[in-house]
Amino acid sequence: MSDNVYAISKVVGTSKKSIEDAIENAIARMSGSIKNLDWFEVISTRGYLDEGAIRYYQVTLEVGFRHEA
Repeated sequence: MSDNVYAISKVVGTSKKSIEDAIENAIARMSGSIKNLDWFEVISTRGYLDEGAIRYYQVTLEVGFRHEA
């Protein structure tokens, strides 16, 4: 690994379908506005319930992106 410098952004992705889809939604949205995304870490997972049924999955991510020289 070279000597890179990273910034970290915390985001929450959501999905009605799955945890994986919530992660992909968050990364897709971030990659549309931030260059040099290199990694992510799942910080927490949770969901929203309505009348005892799962309605949304929510995943908090820390996303690392490389600063350009």
